Amino acid sequence: MSQSHPSAGRVAMVSEHASPLAELGGPDAGGQNVYVAQVARQLARRGHEVVVYTRRDDPRLPDRVTTPDGVKVAHVPAGPAAPIPKDELLPYMPQFGAWLAREWSAEPPDVVHAHFWMSGTAALAGARDLGIPVVQTYHALGTVKKRYQGPADTSPADRIAIETAVGREASAIIATCRDEVAELEAMGLPRGNISIVPCGVDPDEFSPVRGAERDRSAPRRLLTVGRLVPRKGFDRAIRALADVPDAELLVAGGPEQALLAAEPEAERLRAIAEEYGVADRVTLLGGVSREAMPRLMSSADLVLSLPRYEPFGIVPVEAMSCRAPVVATAVGGQLDTVVDGRTGVLVPAGDDSPDADHAVGATVRCLLDDPDLLARHGDRGRRRVLDRYTWDRVADGVARVYSAVSSVPSLSGVVR
Repeated sequence: MSQSHPSAGRVAMVSEHASPLAELGGPDAGGQNVYVAQVARQLARRGHEVVVYTRRDDPRLPDRVTTPDGVKVAHVPAGPAAPIPKDELLPYMPQFGAWLAREWSAEPPDVVHAHFWMSGTAALAGARDLGIPVVQTYHALGTVKKRYQGPADTSPADRIAIETAVGREASAIIATCRDEVAELEAMGLPRGNISIVPCGVDPDEFSPVRGAERDRSAPRRLLTVGRLVPRKGFDRAIRALADVPDAELLVAGGPEQALLAAEPEAERLRAIAEEYGVADRVTLLGGVSREAMPRLMSSADLVLSLPRYEPFGIVPVEAMSCRAPVVATAVGGQLDTVVDGRTGVLVPAGDDSPDADHAVGATVRCLLDDPDLLARHGDRGRRRVLDRYTWDRVADGVARVYSAVSSVPSLSGVVR
């Protein structure tokens, strides 16, 4: 790894299951892929030399790829060169870590940034004997997943113990929100090693789309977005719709619309809509491309983000970036991103009781009855994103953490 700028640093990112090259919106691309791709891109633009190490899951992949932004992506041989569910990857992490140790012994990076707990085990194995500092970002925590999923949690049995050990050995931990800090402290990890750096959004990609607004004579539009899984709370949005006359609800997520008929969660949501008498006002859109999402969000009177738990929750930030006001459950990162009464409204996560559903419906109805308030929420949300949640600002925060534990300078702004 040769430096391309006199004050640049050599940064290694380890993202074992989430490649920055994965097609956005595809089945294997989630928030971690986007985060790694965007932070790596921003750091490379500042002159840092960035290599992302991800597991080879296809024998046809080249050993290394360089993106147009100058980020190098290395495909590490660890386990079969085939797709494997991430919860089944732990046995291959020693092989991943041994490969990194050989790679870095020849030309060590200045700092290693591990993404997800299994990446942490591989990164520490590769860096430990070389004295390279490791920064850990979990993206999701086993304690939270186990609490909310219970027996349905498919994580390895020793995930939480390994996560704790990784956090104790790492030079620094990056949490994405205050709620995650509390979880990490409850695991026994020292607060002094934890910094908060949120996830981000591209405000040029997610921006208000002129002409997307709908005619006032049309039904008011509610939108909810996310993976088609029960914890995202789409069922709660459907039940709340029963208390909001003259409104439609669009649900964006899951496979393409033609394949929704075979999706169990889609079938469950349709049954709930029938039960509550709103089936004619609920549309399951299936998966929506990132390119189409800004127009869809810009067309919504309100974006509903009602998960039962959420490590960070990028949907409210993307919605605010499109100047869409948000009703969100007071969980996880949404407690930080959505300012209650300023950029939208926070509602209790609730217990799926009728009273909780009616409360959400009443909140939505009051907001829809005040278009001027909705507009103010939307304007303030967009300003909040520009102030706090651009990828440039996220990269500033990440670079400050690197600088605190290594020789990597905290460069601000584009240097090349």
